[in-house]
Amino acid sequence: MNAQKLNNVRRKRRKTGIRKSLFGSATKPRLSVYRSSKHIYAQLIDDFEGKTLASASTVQTKAQKGGNVDAAKQIGTKIAEVAKSAGIDTVAFDRNGFKYHGRVKALADAAREGGLKF
Repeated sequence: MNAQKLNNVRRKRRKTGIRKSLFGSATKPRLSVYRSSKHIYAQLIDDFEGKTLASASTVQTKAQKGGNVDAAKQIGTKIAEVAKSAGIDTVAFDRNGFKYHGRVKALADAAREGGLKF
C-alpha cells in the first residue's frame, strides 16, 4: 500500500469518528471543508434534508492558485457572505478528517471574521 493511499485511509477513519458527533440542521448547518492539492471546497449542509444549502470553492472563483492559504481565506470569506445572505449565522464546523492547520485553519478563521459562529 503506497503512502498516499494509506494517508487517505487514515483520513477517512478520522472523518468517521468526527462525523459521529457532528450533525447539521437547517438552523445550524454543517460547514464541511474538503482540501485537495490544487483546490479547497466549503459546503453548508443540512443533514436532515440531505441538501447542500450553499457552497464555495476555488474552482467556482477560478482562482489561479487554489492550493494556498490566501485562496482558503477568500473561500472562507465567500462562504460567510453566502451564509449571511441565506440567514445562517451559526454552523457546526466539519474539518472532514483534515488537520486543523494551514488552509483548513485559514478558511475557518476567515469564516469567523465574516460573521459565522462555531
